[in-house]
Amino acid sequence: MSSVIRVRLYVAVVVALALATAGCGTVQGDPGPAATPAPRVASRAVTKLLVFVVENHSLRQMRHRMPFTGRIARQYGYAVDYRAIRHPSLPNYLAMASGGTHGVTDDLSPASHRLRGRTVFGQALARGKTAKVYAEGMPSRCSLTSGGDRYAVKHNPWTYFVQERRACRRHDVPMRAFGGDVDGGRLPNAGMVVPNLCHDAHDCSLAGADTWLHRYLRRVRQGPDWQSGHLAVVITADEDDGSQGNKVLTVVMHPSQQSRVVRRRLTHYSLTRLYEDVLGARHLGRASGAPSMSRAFHLPLR
Repeated sequence: MSSVIRVRLYVAVVVALALATAGCGTVQGDPGPAATPAPRVASRAVTKLLVFVVENHSLRQMRHRMPFTGRIARQYGYAVDYRAIRHPSLPNYLAMASGGTHGVTDDLSPASHRLRGRTVFGQALARGKTAKVYAEGMPSRCSLTSGGDRYAVKHNPWTYFVQERRACRRHDVPMRAFGGDVDGGRLPNAGMVVPNLCHDAHDCSLAGADTWLHRYLRRVRQGPDWQSGHLAVVITADEDDGSQGNKVLTVVMHPSQQSRVVRRRLTHYSLTRLYEDVLGARHLGRASGAPSMSRAFHLPLR
């Protein structure tokens, strides 16, 4: 056999082996762990923050029963001592969005709680930036009552702030707007994603919520906002089930995060502060004294 033929056979074998193994090691449809980002992307300033909120489960439960979310946490970064503010749900959502609970201790609708003051979404718009809440199952923009496809208004904090009601009606939208904004690079500077009562694990399983997050985060990581390095994503829960002192799993995704574990105690007010650090806005209410998430996770800001 000539040397030329031997070389050709060797190349053919190498190519065949590469093709045979190319699909191994990942779940079908899962892009797998992202490659180590180029330094120029990992160091780009975060200018957009998107928060996904699930319901009523502790740090321990979320780590053990949400395999995709657990894998994302280990790949990027997560906090092991992040606490919700109180029980039930609504005060926690208000805390995230505005730096305070406004004295609310129940889950009643906006008709019972006509709150005054500002939110991080209003702060973004006032600074000429963008804000949007995506609420799954919501029958119409800024719906002030529960209904539709398992939409719960108590999980949609912007609807409670009467001074920002006009902005809410424009920018608090059903989930069907999300895909186009992701694909078009139009995710907001201050964003929140509110699943319905099944996909947030309130009425259904954590496994179902994990699958739902997998679906949407896969799309986000393929979109131009993520690819630019300017988008950070947070996954958190509003509160635990009473089993772990209101400690919940909170994940921070950004190309700068490489298996980071944050042990400093953080709260939902730290998340309010993170929104405002990304926006370059003043800190509202309890956010002004909250531990900084941007520092704890060493996120690159402007």
